[in-house]
Amino acid sequence: MTDLIRIEDTPKYLGQTVKIGAWVRQKRGSGKIAFLQLRDGSGFMQAVASESELPEEVFKVAEHIKQETSVYVTGVIQENPRDDFGFEMALKDIEVVGQSEDYPITPKEHGTEFLFENRHLYLRHLKPYAIIKIRNTIIKATYDFFYDNGFTKIDAPILTGSAPEGTSELFPVEYFEQQAYLSQTGQFYGEAGAMAFGRVYTFGPTFRAEKSKTRRHLTEFWMIEPEMAWMHQDESLEIQERYISSLVQAVLDNNQAELKMLDRDPKTLEKYTQLPYPRISYDEAIEMLKKADFEIEWGEDFGSPEETYLANQFDKPVFVLNYPKAVKAFYMKRHPDRDDVVVSADLLAPEGYGEIIGGSERDTDLDYLVERIKQEGQDPATYEWYLDLRRYGSVPHSGFGLGLERVITWVTGQEHIREAIPFPRTLNRLWP
Repeated sequence: MTDLIRIEDTPKYLGQTVKIGAWVRQKRGSGKIAFLQLRDGSGFMQAVASESELPEEVFKVAEHIKQETSVYVTGVIQENPRDDFGFEMALKDIEVVGQSEDYPITPKEHGTEFLFENRHLYLRHLKPYAIIKIRNTIIKATYDFFYDNGFTKIDAPILTGSAPEGTSELFPVEYFEQQAYLSQTGQFYGEAGAMAFGRVYTFGPTFRAEKSKTRRHLTEFWMIEPEMAWMHQDESLEIQERYISSLVQAVLDNNQAELKMLDRDPKTLEKYTQLPYPRISYDEAIEMLKKADFEIEWGEDFGSPEETYLANQFDKPVFVLNYPKAVKAFYMKRHPDRDDVVVSADLLAPEGYGEIIGGSERDTDLDYLVERIKQEGQDPATYEWYLDLRRYGSVPHSGFGLGLERVITWVTGQEHIREAIPFPRTLNRLWP
């Protein structure tokens, strides 16, 4: 017999006796046979316990074992074409490692609130397992993409003394004798890094204190924020679409089993790997919305209904270009031909998922940025280090931010963003 192996490796051991450490997800059968549904973190499989082939005491353990009891199981790996995994174990021995009594998440239906109150246990189940495995793939694909495209990862601080997009949506923190905030973006630090390394990206947790209860918002989430020196917006859009395509392709290449668990059709995702993505202007978007009887005027930002409608007019993600200056952050570059819009773009995902990327070319005019900071009601003195980037050798540069959980929600076909992170933080949830 081999040493302890993982479920994902069992196809290599067809016909051999192996030992696996696992948890019992469910048990079914009665009388002379018991079917144990096992998981070990790497995958799922079935172990078949037959009364006629086991010592009495071993079969009794299998017959009466409780949900989520941890065990060592020993048996022969054999093919089972009727099982999704394609293999199963003919049980020879079972050893209980940790008993589980009255496990609260039973096979019956449970409400959403109950499942998230027990998120520490619910992570063990098929749906969250599949989503978090896909999250892991997307994270790895992110590192691979930026490494392969000449980016350097830099780490932005979580505690900051300034507010890149205003203080109204920040969590204040007492920092000794000063006022600090939990970071809402790593962008400013990314811009500093771009002036040193050319192409960089930050990847870390960010915090927004907006009191939103929508299915697209978390108060704590993860952002990937590239910044690129010597780059204009058109080049940035090309990197953005290649990045998204690479993430979707990585999931298609590595997570077919998880997509099946989620009933997510791979053929739908395949369309999103095909480049280029369509582009429309904010002006064109407003006209489309008005023709569809939306009550919206030029200069207003889009909400979820507007983004959903626009995205659903295309079968791939769509860039909306050049938003009004009044609804975008102070650092975005003025359009060369118009004073009322900035050189910006949001990428909207189809199927009703809305914005997954927001980006722009960054303005390089020191005096203009100081004036814009004042217009936002902020003190330019708190941005001195950021303004230094314009004083000492500024260059054209662009960047964007991608919300990791929004992309995961879209790729996995979930209705709510809280499914896309192991332990979600929302307006009313700070536990577990």
